[in-house]
Amino acid sequence: MANEKVSKLIFDDKVKPVSYYEEKYVPRNLKEGAIVTRYAPSPTGKVHMGHLYSSLIGQKIAHDTGGVYFLRIEDTDKKREVSNGVESIVHDLKHFHITFDEGMMGENQETGSYGPYLQSNRKEIYHAYIRDLLLKGKAYVSFVTSEELEEIRKKQESKKERIGYYGKYAKDRFLKEEEIIERIQKGEPFTIRYLSQGDFEKKVVIKDLVKGKVVMPENDIDTVIMKADGLPTYHFAHAVDDHLMKTTHVIRGDEWLSSVPIHVELFKAIGANIPKYAHISPLMKEENGVRRKLSKRKDPEAAVRFYEEEGIPVEAVTTYLMTVANSNFEEFLIYNKDKTIDDFTFDFKKMSKSGAMFDLEKLKNISRNYLSTLKATTIYEQLLHFASQYDKEFFALISKYKEETIAILNIEREQKKPRKDFYAYSDIKNQIWYMYDELFTPNMYEWGTIADKKEILNILNTYLEKYYDASFDEPTWFLKLKDLAEEFGYAREVKEYKQNPEAFKGHIGDISMVLRVALTSKAMTPNLYDIIQILGKERILKRIDLLK
Repeated sequence: MANEKVSKLIFDDKVKPVSYYEEKYVPRNLKEGAIVTRYAPSPTGKVHMGHLYSSLIGQKIAHDTGGVYFLRIEDTDKKREVSNGVESIVHDLKHFHITFDEGMMGENQETGSYGPYLQSNRKEIYHAYIRDLLLKGKAYVSFVTSEELEEIRKKQESKKERIGYYGKYAKDRFLKEEEIIERIQKGEPFTIRYLSQGDFEKKVVIKDLVKGKVVMPENDIDTVIMKADGLPTYHFAHAVDDHLMKTTHVIRGDEWLSSVPIHVELFKAIGANIPKYAHISPLMKEENGVRRKLSKRKDPEAAVRFYEEEGIPVEAVTTYLMTVANSNFEEFLIYNKDKTIDDFTFDFKKMSKSGAMFDLEKLKNISRNYLSTLKATTIYEQLLHFASQYDKEFFALISKYKEETIAILNIEREQKKPRKDFYAYSDIKNQIWYMYDELFTPNMYEWGTIADKKEILNILNTYLEKYYDASFDEPTWFLKLKDLAEEFGYAREVKEYKQNPEAFKGHIGDISMVLRVALTSKAMTPNLYDIIQILGKERILKRIDLLK
């Protein structure tokens, strides 16, 4: 058998035959049409929106079809690996309700029958398939150095030929077995390359689920399948893994589209079925009239931790991403207000082929709409959880004043058109801080038409003395406010003032503005009646005293 001596020199006796793994990893017992797909990141940093986007799609199509969604960690590039990288990935995705049926569940935890799901723990499996290719003459040992590769590149450039290690340039294809053994025994560094059978003049055709029909030249590059450290390259490892884990669909960024010819060839080389591909276009952002990819370096909103730390609800983020993923999802929600993402049927044909625009403001609007549908008690519990992690001072306040906080959050909530003030839990404090005496400080009052301090104090004191009663319902309260306006020479109705402005000092709106600003310092607030009811007479008096 070709390369038998070389194979024995490189691989120890612990490496099992390929047949062992083919028998061990049996076909999955799933119904026809069930999709098995994976999220397969490298543990090199925190998850960003592109990862979440593809993960959401992967989970959706797998679970819609009664299939399997698993997490495989591709950690063969040890130089780029970060500490607790797996834990970070699992945490970030779990926060957004991305859960896996099998695979890595933590730094050193996994579940499922098709593992190991950490590539660095699959070394013997890769070696079995690499050895098999070597024995069949489909792979060879290569000693070519980076310096030699650079020389080849320069020569190819000077002749205006394609760049790469192929054909006549792949000189290690022609090494004799004796020379290979001698160089290995001397300790010379080596890799193992796949001996490509491709013809660049011929075409490989795939039907991509997003891009449609894709036609590319066959691969003829002798790609490295085992690095000098004994670990496989991404190209080879993913082919072996997806074959043994019975992956039916590969969903990934379209930066990998150019690698399809290599991957197709490797799947065929190991006798595997080629999975269906869905190459997703990147999330885009417009800057100064130019479209570019959403960037981890330039855009804070590119990191999924941004949304967790802002307190933007998971439901808002995933709803927005699905509107980006499928052009008909937004319409689905409009006509199915009682439905969720779970009720929607995802369709690859409805995805953008060129890259979807990412719009943070639209995401915030979706979040405002979502938060406006929740009950005040639900908002309170979520706010409490958020503040416990990111704002200890506010957490203490809202814990102390639970019922008051729920009442504040309920202002203009249970009505046909609820207020949509908040886009995130971090935003709530900015909107309601003035309702807490501990946070209320008499800094900048946003007075309106009435700005004279003496007039303001007279109006406020008269209101409390003659027109305030905690038992008033809202219509009665507003009627009394009109009486107050009339007593001070202001029109009871805005319309009345507009018809005869010379007859009045102002109108009822100016009087209510005095109350609003005195009690909150703000010119724009939710319903004033509710604010007054929550504050109560004693606290109103204290706030008026701050004006003296």
